Amino acid sequence: MTGTVLDAVPYFDVADPNFSITSTAVHEARERSWYARTNYGLAVLRYDDVNRLLKHPKLRQGSVAWPAHNGVTEGPFARWWDSWILNKEGEEHHRLRRLMNPAFSPRLIGGLVPRFQALATELIDGFAEPDRCEFVSEFAEPYAARVIAIMLGIPESEWPVIARESATLGLALGVTFRENLPKIEAALARLYAYADELIADRRRTPRDDFVTRLVNASRDTDKLSEQELRDGLLLLIFGGFDTTRNQLGLAMQTFIRHPDQWRLLAERPELGGKAVEEVMRVNPTVRWVTREAVEDFTYKDLEITAGTTIHLWSESAGTDPRVFGEPSFDITAERKPHFGFGGGAHHCLGHFVARSDMSEALPLLARRLREPRILDGAEWLPDSGNTGPVRLPIGFTPAS
Repeated sequence: MTGTVLDAVPYFDVADPNFSITSTAVHEARERSWYARTNYGLAVLRYDDVNRLLKHPKLRQGSVAWPAHNGVTEGPFARWWDSWILNKEGEEHHRLRRLMNPAFSPRLIGGLVPRFQALATELIDGFAEPDRCEFVSEFAEPYAARVIAIMLGIPESEWPVIARESATLGLALGVTFRENLPKIEAALARLYAYADELIADRRRTPRDDFVTRLVNASRDTDKLSEQELRDGLLLLIFGGFDTTRNQLGLAMQTFIRHPDQWRLLAERPELGGKAVEEVMRVNPTVRWVTREAVEDFTYKDLEITAGTTIHLWSESAGTDPRVFGEPSFDITAERKPHFGFGGGAHHCLGHFVARSDMSEALPLLARRLREPRILDGAEWLPDSGNTGPVRLPIGFTPAS
């Protein structure tokens, strides 16, 4: 895939099945221009411009209109999508964030670290074969879903329900959204019922846990409404599963390309946190963050009209040589912040959970799976939007 010139600015057809957002063509375009034109709107390619535009006062979060673009303007899913804290702006967004933040207490999440470690060890011990695994189904998917079960205080044996219903909801992010709407809304209804049971249980029997903190979320005279509580809990279940599963698979892909860093992580597990940051800099599951212009404005040399969609390409920004030098992957390096969790007012609310569970999983994997390599049969989501492996067979030398 190569870019073509339109008005002396690079152009990419991001709907082309062969397009790769992490391709050499995109990196070469980044050297010619700070932005590109695409059939999905503008694409911002350089670190400093992504950083500025993430916080620009004339841009709002850009995915709010996705259901309407697919002809879904009413019904349960459209109402739930509209409720997302991600899709709120201004004081309404700040209010929800203030109320929900205490549930993500670092002390509370830190207390779960031994559970995350035990879970990773259990899954590795349970691989069907001693020297190979299908990483998505045998590790990434159950790990992501069971972390959510641990946080929700429900039996970990119920992880397939979380995985199945979350994966079905994920169909709403793809091009088959409209045709899959009945099954998407059925999954939504089942997760609402699940959330209602959790909320009722914590009201009867409060605990020092994540759900109880959400149930009790209040600040001054304000509090989450019943519907805001239900909607928020569903979003956290869905968002926490999908991104962690994908990011763990992308981490394995990255470390397999850099075996010296994998060996270093095995020797120095305290680098788990920095390993997560470095992986998300060069290989984030969220390939772009979307914004929409709320009024006409000029940025640098470009006039941007109201309603323009702008995609901020996180991998292109995270590997920008103006900021990070020559291409490298080093889990000991000090880096500027990446954009794998977005940025600005809409920075991912659950980032601390994702950072914590992945920073425990990766060092354990590095110690147990020596010399990993990707085997035949790997399948990947398209390299745009949100991506990751569908299947990832890995061979390795078991640790003695």
